[in-house]
Amino acid sequence: MKIFIDTANLAEIREAHSWGVIDGVTTNPSLIAKEGRDFIATIHEIAELVDGPVSAEVVAQDAPTMIKEGLLLAKVHRNVVVKIPLTYEGLKACSALSKEGIRTNVTLCFQAAQALMAAKAGATYISPFIGRLDDLGVDGLQLIQSIVKIYANDPALKTNVLAASIRDPLHVVQVAEAGAHVATIPFKVLKQMVLHPMTDRGNEQFLKDWKTVPDQDIIGQTTRWLASRA
Repeated sequence: MKIFIDTANLAEIREAHSWGVIDGVTTNPSLIAKEGRDFIATIHEIAELVDGPVSAEVVAQDAPTMIKEGLLLAKVHRNVVVKIPLTYEGLKACSALSKEGIRTNVTLCFQAAQALMAAKAGATYISPFIGRLDDLGVDGLQLIQSIVKIYANDPALKTNVLAASIRDPLHVVQVAEAGAHVATIPFKVLKQMVLHPMTDRGNEQFLKDWKTVPDQDIIGQTTRWLASRA
């Protein structure tokens, strides 16, 4: 499963990207607004930093204008994926853009029937929002499982399941086990995925024991050893 970071914050993207685990980025109008920066400049800078899909969302509500926005956004950078809401007009735009060879991410999916419609319209990615469903007392994970099964039953459907609205590390594990192709994860949750108190305690013990070793300079010791064998 690929890991995308769900943010428009350049500092968060740079930090997560430095870990070597980020395959792409998703943004939305709310995330862009939160940063208070120029939309297109931000998308281009993100796409230059992360060599993977970068979702940039249209804001028009009618298909003709969505298509115009999508065609222009796709020209900003080769990594741009045009993000489109799952509406009647959004499906029209998705179909038109897909026929032009432009990758699309159909977002705000809350039921499997919607995911089937998006796939039929040629969506590259479908974004089911599992956390928001959980907030309503609905099993968001079940939605991922259902969509994965539907797509697997029809090899003609090439849409990738991009699990969104991830709230914690358990969500990430669950969607990975369910067969999601991608999970887009907030920076806060990405950090939580690395941390565990047992890891910290184990590392502290290793370092404590290492202090008893006569020569603690690994670089110097290894360099001298290698030189002696040259």
